[in-house]
Amino acid sequence: MDQNEKDNAAVKSVLEDIEIMNDADSLPIRQDPIIEKLLKKLPDDIANSYTDKQLQGFRIALGDRTWARHFIDNRGTLSFPFIRWRFFYVFLLGKNKRAFTRREKHASMLMFVGLVLSFIVISMLMGLFTIYILKSALGIDLMEGSSLGIWDWFKDLF
Repeated sequence: MDQNEKDNAAVKSVLEDIEIMNDADSLPIRQDPIIEKLLKKLPDDIANSYTDKQLQGFRIALGDRTWARHFIDNRGTLSFPFIRWRFFYVFLLGKNKRAFTRREKHASMLMFVGLVLSFIVISMLMGLFTIYILKSALGIDLMEGSSLGIWDWFKDLF
């Protein structure tokens, strides 16, 4: 199949999708939430120049994608004094609905194992620190004449 036949097949597929949308959708295309959002961002003269068929083509191209459906969606810009550039940031947090690739699954598992091991190590260190402080506060000396100096440091804090 040459490139021209592939292009014709793609155009035919899009036209079939438009016909299906015409039959299936009860709302006019201009009342579709995604198309409304798109048209609101355009000047009125440009937004009104699109035909319903063109808007249906946009709707098919955009698919069922919804924007800003995240638990946390924080976007903004930063500007620093004496620097001409402005920087933007995006912080999104929500449930990941995408399928993971093998590499992402592996990285996710490594991150999870790393976090669990870090939690265990930090918890053990905090537990040992607490036990050592309690031992020192009660005056229990396990080895005569030796000290880590943590108890003296802790007493100086309070």
